[in-house]
Amino acid sequence: MDGIDVALVRTDGKSRVEFGPTMAVEYPADFRRCIEAGLQQVTSISKRHQRPENTAKLEQELTDRHAAAVTIFLATHALKAENIDLLGFHGQTVLHRPDDGLTVQLGDGAFLAKATGIDVIYDFRAADMTAGGQGAPLVPVFHQAISKASTLKEPVCFVNIGGISNITYVDGDDLIAFDSGPGNALIDQWVQTKGGIPFDQGGRIASEGGVLPSVVEQYLSVPYFEKPGPKSLDRGNFEPLDPALAELSDGARTLAHVTAAAIYRSVEHLPKPPANWVLCGGGRLNQAIVADLTQFTSPGGAKVILSEEAGFEGDMLEAQAFGYLAIRSQLGLSLTYPTTTGCSKASSGGVLALAASNAPSD
Repeated sequence: MDGIDVALVRTDGKSRVEFGPTMAVEYPADFRRCIEAGLQQVTSISKRHQRPENTAKLEQELTDRHAAAVTIFLATHALKAENIDLLGFHGQTVLHRPDDGLTVQLGDGAFLAKATGIDVIYDFRAADMTAGGQGAPLVPVFHQAISKASTLKEPVCFVNIGGISNITYVDGDDLIAFDSGPGNALIDQWVQTKGGIPFDQGGRIASEGGVLPSVVEQYLSVPYFEKPGPKSLDRGNFEPLDPALAELSDGARTLAHVTAAAIYRSVEHLPKPPANWVLCGGGRLNQAIVADLTQFTSPGGAKVILSEEAGFEGDMLEAQAFGYLAIRSQLGLSLTYPTTTGCSKASSGGVLALAASNAPSD
């Protein structure tokens, strides 16, 4: 919910992936609060096209902001709309209930195509859920492509630490993925509630605290961790830490430990321990998470590295991934697999909105 990431990618949707310039546009605080309010307003949704209360207005503003970001990006890099084949537009996830076959991403792809003059692929998750999948994670096939083009020793485990953490395991043709547990969401909620701070930058607050074992045990006793993948989570699947249970720094340190421990527990559901753990997403900058995961994995000789150390742009991998996925969608190539989302068979997905006609096309 922090902003919009824009990334230019040239790809064949298969093994060739070339990265161009990137740009981040931060949301103002008042718009972030609107998104947070939207999370509460959609709890009653039973069908993915429903837009209760103010969420229709929120969706329009979110799409407007994406259109403006694209316009600024093109101007900054002296690019023209006609030179861009597709926009991969994920939108803002506000609800994800895989057990109910329900996922909601705010974002009007048809309007974005009209506003930018560029064809748009959007609504990436619905087709997978129709095929019996969890609808997440979607990025593993991209992780596989960039892993194969790198010098990383396999097995490689990509760990994306966003609000929720997810892992992608790559070893030869083996591709396994699932949500591993909490990412930054619990930590962000904690420091906002306890200290009025948006997030724990770099894990600085956590660095002053200690781990509370009883709280760790409480979170890690959730049955979710015993389930094999594929599996996925919503931000609301884990209750925020009770403010009465800890002071600010101890709470932040404990929740960082929970995130790392949950990531490491994913090994229980993998064919063999990874040789490399590549950390992506905002949580890779939390030094407490990195230190704990390093401590967990080091006895087996594994390396925990930031995505930059592997030659990737950590803050932009998700944006780059959806550019890659947009091309795969247009070509009818698979986005998800039984081993990544639990779909019944390898599935493509996404909806194409044509700029010229402004008419969505499946």
